[in-house]
Amino acid sequence: MAVGAPAAPGRTALNLTRFRLEPALILGVLCLAALSFLVVVPIGWLVLTSFQDSDTQALTLRNYFEAFSHRIYLEPIANSLRLAISVAAIATIVGTALAWLVSRTDLPGRSILRPLILAAFVTPSFLGAEGWIFLAAPNSGWINKIWVALFHSEHGPLNVFSMQGAIFVIALYSIPYTFSFVSATLDMMPSELEDAATTLGSGIFRTMWSVTLPLALPAILSGFLLSFLEALELFGPPAFLLIPARQQVMTTQLYLFFSDYPPRVEVAAAYAMPLLLVTASLLLVQRRIIGRRRFTTVGGKGGVRRRMQLRTWRWPFFGLAFILPLLSVILPYTAMLLVSLSKNWSAGPFAPGNLTLYWYDWALNVNGTTREAIVHSLSYGAVAATLAVVVATAVAYMAVRKLFPGVQTFAFLAVAPFVLPGIVLAIGFFAAYTHPPLLLYGTAGILVAAYATRFLPIAFSNSSSILQGLTTDLENAARTLGAGPLRSLWTITVPLLRRGVLTSWLLVFIPALKELSASVFLYTSHTQVITTVIYDFSDAGNFEAVSTMGVLMMVITFVIVIVAYRLIGREVIRSAA
Repeated sequence: MAVGAPAAPGRTALNLTRFRLEPALILGVLCLAALSFLVVVPIGWLVLTSFQDSDTQALTLRNYFEAFSHRIYLEPIANSLRLAISVAAIATIVGTALAWLVSRTDLPGRSILRPLILAAFVTPSFLGAEGWIFLAAPNSGWINKIWVALFHSEHGPLNVFSMQGAIFVIALYSIPYTFSFVSATLDMMPSELEDAATTLGSGIFRTMWSVTLPLALPAILSGFLLSFLEALELFGPPAFLLIPARQQVMTTQLYLFFSDYPPRVEVAAAYAMPLLLVTASLLLVQRRIIGRRRFTTVGGKGGVRRRMQLRTWRWPFFGLAFILPLLSVILPYTAMLLVSLSKNWSAGPFAPGNLTLYWYDWALNVNGTTREAIVHSLSYGAVAATLAVVVATAVAYMAVRKLFPGVQTFAFLAVAPFVLPGIVLAIGFFAAYTHPPLLLYGTAGILVAAYATRFLPIAFSNSSSILQGLTTDLENAARTLGAGPLRSLWTITVPLLRRGVLTSWLLVFIPALKELSASVFLYTSHTQVITTVIYDFSDAGNFEAVSTMGVLMMVITFVIVIVAYRLIGREVIRSAA
């Protein structure tokens, strides 16, 4: 009896341990299955397909030889690099200058200028490209028509269908990256060193160049890298502006591989590999810059942040600073709105009898494709956001709470899609799910899964940051009172995460609503969304329909943001932005 007595408590303790581990293991298995479906399988098939022979399925390097041994395929790579470097340089210079003016000087109208600059974040760059087609197309653009009428010349000075036009348009919507990074850094920077330089006789511009900007260098470099990557992986603006000019970049060349019948998936997968590697490498460089190159200033909560006096330069600089929102938001939005209200946009917005609401009635009541596309965009985006948030929150909870060994692998998989350009991710989904055992192509499921994967890192990062700020005391108290891990999670943690989960949902839903690069590869005639309808109408030259759908998409986006503002509150919306 004495020998057997201790054994019972031991077995009870062992059973209790197994009972407590079981929910975490079940959650881990479910998350692993979801991450495998969303991340591992598409990336694995992307790499495997790049080495497969299209006929025999045998492993080969022929796809790489085909992709990188012909001049017609090498020119798009050179064009992509030229485009990305030019865009990043312009965006960094302009964004840094604007951030300095708004954050460190007494520039008038700062409170209006900042949201107008950041409004370019909300505008999809492909809609900006469409707006500039109406303004600067060589023969029909309104600016060129006004120029011809005023100066009686044969042609206008602008041609948006060119490499220079594409650089200009993409740079407009990349400037907010550098602006947001640098302005956030400058807003937190005390003024002691700048005051010391001024006291020693340094002028305002010399102080900016020798003191302020070196302190913000990590943010400036981060803005450069993100602008470079954004330009490198964009599909919409190059497709709208460069394909008519018969110039290709890597993303449009990838689309052309899919335009053949049958699609040259294997060559496309091989051609996408450098894009994937460059993106991953530069994001790693950016992380190292942010993580290791930290500049500190002597100061703290009591540090004084005085604004430099521009004096006679205040209003001239305000005029220069206002050019960006004028070019990126006001002119394109106005052009799209006027075109959507025109019977024939090339006649001009104020031609007699040209204004009409026909296209809105046509899109909302007459044309079944456009109505279905709106419904599909809202439903696919909602389901994708829900899927991404559920998976991201579960993985973040396991990773932050360290429920079992190896859980950081799950976190790595959740952020891995961040290095995948949308167009590369779409090729991976196409390669993985266009054949048994899981045939998803032609269904809504492949678009939902692609959207959820594309923006999974955003939801994971947001959920992780919120969970790290939540203490485990309440969960531990619930377990002490007999609640299991899942019950304490559901009754204690989930209610505390409610606002954060809704914010994550919106951070996935809104960009999913505007996603083009993945959609254009994966949609069919039965799964059209707003962005693919816009692309098809643009390809067909129906620009009135393009503008109407673009305006409707932006109205839907703004309504969602306003509703979210009401439900969540100003402070959460600011953190999300």
